[in-house]
This record gives sequence, structure tokens and C-alpha cells, in this order.
Amino acid sequence: MILYPAIDLKDGQCVRLLHGDMDKATVFNNSPADQAQRFVKDGFSWLHVVDLNGAIEGKSVNTAAVQSILESISIPVQLGGGIRTLEGIEAWIEAGVSRVILGTVAVHDPDLVRKAARLWPEQIAVAVDVRDGKVAIDGWTGLSDIDAISLGKRFEDVGVAALIVTDISRDGALTGVNVEGVGELADAVSIPVIASGGVAAVADIERLKARKGVEIAGAILGRSLYAGTIKPAEALVAAAA
Repeated sequence: MILYPAIDLKDGQCVRLLHGDMDKATVFNNSPADQAQRFVKDGFSWLHVVDLNGAIEGKSVNTAAVQSILESISIPVQLGGGIRTLEGIEAWIEAGVSRVILGTVAVHDPDLVRKAARLWPEQIAVAVDVRDGKVAIDGWTGLSDIDAISLGKRFEDVGVAALIVTDISRDGALTGVNVEGVGELADAVSIPVIASGGVAAVADIERLKARKGVEIAGAILGRSLYAGTIKPAEALVAAAA
């Protein structure tokens, strides 16, 4: 299982939100590049970056912060938040992003996602952000009428690298990961699934790994790393077990 430490960017700073609420942001580092380097030193092999302002505005906003991260580390980076055009995807891949995460556009324009996956095989991921059983959009400020499994099935066999499923009700709350919800999606699709939202302790990683059914490909670690409820070395050992 690959662990993805998360850097969420708001106004150029590294923050964590509670349940995706921009008004409930805690700043953990004024230098995203410094935070990225810390995660590399901790031994992580990937980095998960989200442009929070971009997700709401529908275009890349924290561009300078993302570029500073890309320049400061050599491990692969997956980036999401406000990327909704083929031109935007191409620009970030050319800038050095290894995997682009598409969320809102996957609901509104699935053909764009399919085309992107054909143009950049294994470099496109789809964010499946779930609130009350439906997929949230526009930086989690809106709700669609599609459920997680229906969204995931749209992108079978087109070369999407991963589905990143987030339980918004648990995100940033350190309440434990929704193993059942993540597992239900993983069992229903052939695309690798990455779990996000509520991963609070090493036990959550162990629970994801222990479930019967299709194995969970990865987990995103956010507030748990910043708050110290997960120690990187222990998490990496559990994920590799």
C-alpha cells in the first residue's frame, strides 16, 4: 500500500481543513516546499497536493506554491484542485506533476477525463469525494446526484490510474477511516482505489490492509501526520507489511 502525505494549499500556505470547510483552516507550515522536503526525509515515496482555492474557483490558484514544491523534491507528486481543462492538465504534467487528479470535471464532463486518460495513460486520477452518499463538487461546496460507484464505473478501462475516495464527514476529523465505504468501491471497480479522509492512526492502515476483497492501493495521510497521531516510520512499516 502506498502512503500519500498530503499538502493542502490555501493562500500559499500548507493547511488542514475540518470537513473541507475553508473557514476551518489550521495553518501548519508557511512554506509548502519545506513541508514537502520534510515528508521526503520521513521516507514517503509519493506526495499528494491539493490547491484548495483552485478547487473552489475552478482554476489553478496556488501555482507558485505548487511549483516551489516540484522544484524542491524529486519524489512523484499527484495534484488536484481546479484543474478542469486538457490545457490545464498538460501544463501541470509538463511542469513535472506525475499524476493529475480530476474531481468536478469527472462529474460534469466525463468525456474530458476519458480523453485525458488516453492522452496521458496512468497519469490521471479521479477524485471521488463523498458526502451523504453522493459525490461532492466545486471544492466540496456543491453536491451532485451521482454516487461513488456510478462515478467510478464511468472510467473503467480508459487508463485512469486511481480513484481517490474521500469520506468528507471524516476528513480532517481524525475519527478513523471508512473502511466499508472505501472497500465497497474497490470491490465494484477494476481501477485501483486510494482511501482518504479520517485516517487517524496506524490501526486505520492495518484495517484497510486487513479487509477481505480487493486490496486498497493506497491511503492519504493529512491531519494525522501534522497532529502527530501517526508516526511516519510506523505507518510505512504497516503499509509495507
